This record gives sequence, C-alpha cells and structure tokens, in this order.
Amino acid sequence: MSKIIIVTDSNSGISKEEAEKIGVVVIPMPFFIEGKTYYEEISLSQEQFYQMLVTGKSISTSQPSIGEICALWDKLLEEYDEIVQIPMSSGLSMSCETAMSFSQEKEYLGKVHVVNNMRISVTQRQSVYDALKLVKEGKTGAEIKSILENDALNSSIYITVQDLKYLKKGGRITPAAAAIGALMGIKPVLQIQGKKLDAFKKCRGMKAGKSMMISAAKNDIKNRFGNDNSKIHIAVAHSNNEEEAKMFLEEIKKEIPNAKDYYIDHLSLSVSCHIGPGSLAIALCKDLEK
Repeated sequence: MSKIIIVTDSNSGISKEEAEKIGVVVIPMPFFIEGKTYYEEISLSQEQFYQMLVTGKSISTSQPSIGEICALWDKLLEEYDEIVQIPMSSGLSMSCETAMSFSQEKEYLGKVHVVNNMRISVTQRQSVYDALKLVKEGKTGAEIKSILENDALNSSIYITVQDLKYLKKGGRITPAAAAIGALMGIKPVLQIQGKKLDAFKKCRGMKAGKSMMISAAKNDIKNRFGNDNSKIHIAVAHSNNEEEAKMFLEEIKKEIPNAKDYYIDHLSLSVSCHIGPGSLAIALCKDLEK
C-alpha cells in the first residue's frame, strides 16, 4: 500500500497545530500588505490581519511560487510514495491550476495528485478530513483525487457581510450601491457553490441575513443533499466575531437539528480580505459518498 501524505493550504483554516495533530501539511498563503509579503500563521496572525484590514491597509491575496511548491513536493517524495494536494478553488485562485499543471511533469506524474474540487475555507477543511479517511481505507492517490472531485458540488457556503465598504473596495459593488445600501441597512448575502463567490440575495440587517442563510441551508439539504440532516456537516464561519458565531450556531441547531456534526471556525483570510470583519457564514458539506 502506498504511503500517502495530504497537503493543503492555509485557506482551509487548518492551523499549524491542527495539521501536526492530524498529520497533514499546510502551505501558508502569502498576502501583499502595503507592498510587503506576509505569510499566514508565520509572519501574519489573525489578529494582525484584522488590525491591518480595519485600519485601511492595502491588502491583496497572492499564491506561493511554483518553486516553493515543487521544493515541498521533492522533500515529501523522499518519505512518501504519493502526495494528494487539496488547494483552494480554481475559481478563486490560480494556485490550483498552476499546481495541476506542474503535477503533470515527468518527475511528479502519478505521484502528485492535485484535487480541483472547488472548495474554500471550511468546506476545503472537510475535504482534507475526507481525504484522511480515504487514506486509512487504503485508497490510492488517484482514487482519492477522483472521489473528492466527484463530490465537489456537495457543499455550500452562505455569507452575510457586515460592512459594504470591503465589497466596494474590491469592485464587487459600485460606490453608489454601497452608499445606498449602508443608508438603508442592506446586508448582502453571498454564496460559494462551486467555483466563485457570487451574490445570492439582499436583506435588511444581520438578523434577516442569518434567517435567510438558514433558509437557504435547509433548502439545499432538502433539494440537493438528500434531505437527511444526519449526513450533513455544518459549520459556522466568521471573520473575527466568534461570540456572534456561537450564538448563530445555537440558532442553527434549533432549525437544523441532528446534523452529523457542528463546529465553529474562522473564515479563511483570503475570503475575509474581500468581505471584511464582522461577517458570518454557514457552510454545509454532505457526508462523503464513495
């Protein structure tokens, strides 16, 4: 049986401590902040990131260099037979397609399997745990890649944004729309289903936004995920507002009882830099079907 290592990136929300505990490798994602490169969890903590964000620093996402990725692969292949790498969605970053392209080079072909299953943040995290289960079951790297990619659309994320200025700054809404929305207390609800972060609906206030997200989640469970709560992993993700996330989770447990599991996590910084602090999300993943 092949010796397989699972690799992901910090967009999954898996910390260095958690990675060491479960036996995976996490690539720290780089950010450009005021012209300087920072690496998540190495030179950039959650607290530092949000402090820079709220004070108006210029923040943009980046990707590790292919030289860094190949050097990591070379090192891991000295100990392991195969690598299964689960990067963030190809629709949100070029890092997935870049890694997929280089995995076809002669020295990596059949040894490095890059999974393009269109996940990000807490749904990407679930894919890592699914991959670990598949390794224990004796699946090959190619089989794990195929199973995870076939399962790609069995997840959803809905996000309610607290402050419109970050969407305006990123060009996702016009300055006029942001001004009117702020005046009227409009909170956009965004969705990630598949490749991209898209608009879903608009509502008045965070309370209405949370209600809308729960309704959307219930609809997905009924119409997309087999109408069985016991097969659904549910996460509440937040951008630096954990106490509110805890209260939201209690609401969800009442509305969607008996899920397979519930947990709270941070939204990945790569998402948070576009939507700002104070945002809340509900994420669903259907239990993996092989």
